[in-house]
Amino acid sequence: MDKSYQYRGELQQTSLPEMFFKIHHFSVPGIMQARRGEVEKRVFLRSGNVVHAASTDLDDSLGAFLQRTGRLQHDEFESAMRDRSSKEQRLGVLLVERGLMSPAEVYASVCDQVEEILWSLFRWEDGEVTFAISEFPDDDMVRINLPIRRVIVQGIRRAPSAKSLVARLGSRETMFEPSYRVEDLIEIGLEGPEYQLLNMVNGRRSLYDLCLQGPLSQSENAKLLYAFYVLQLIRRAESSGGIKIRLKTEGEGFGGGTGPAGAPG
Repeated sequence: MDKSYQYRGELQQTSLPEMFFKIHHFSVPGIMQARRGEVEKRVFLRSGNVVHAASTDLDDSLGAFLQRTGRLQHDEFESAMRDRSSKEQRLGVLLVERGLMSPAEVYASVCDQVEEILWSLFRWEDGEVTFAISEFPDDDMVRINLPIRRVIVQGIRRAPSAKSLVARLGSRETMFEPSYRVEDLIEIGLEGPEYQLLNMVNGRRSLYDLCLQGPLSQSENAKLLYAFYVLQLIRRAESSGGIKIRLKTEGEGFGGGTGPAGAPG
């Protein structure tokens, strides 16, 4: 691929998982930038892995994350920040020097913070996303090294609603058949219920049946089926129009609606 290549898309038109898979296909280093209003989040990719994520949102900062997760008290944070302004040191360094956290605890916390930034992007339903091939220095990064295909599964499972995702799969009568290699599943790291649902895809069960009969809730089954479809682990066995699936809230069942159903290309 040309090193000047740049991808640009809108989340209202193309979902983030589909963008990730397109980037994964070329397995090139680069930076994905997602912007919504004044907030910009960046995801750094190399060798088919997400290696780091960063955000301009103060709510995503290490200090905010540590307080939100109860790992640092507010007065401890305020004291460290006052010290930081005079010493110009990173917060993690100050926390270790003050004996508030061990180096291992800081490292684990930064990894969790970086992952939270990554997962937060899967909750965005609008915004502009760009990706450009680029090498980047990583000496000062805490690297997480998550395989992109596993990120797609986990990110989709963290999406707040299955409704917009399942609409991309087709109608409730749409059939799917398997199209994967077993070795692909190892890197993706499918867990027991995830693999169980994948094994239920046989070209004879409809989307409705898979969501209804799968090992998890209807919403979770629908999200996973969309993840399998994006990753090309399953494909449509036949095209059918008709009723679009409508997922209700937790505790409710499926309902029907009318109108054409969209799907990824």
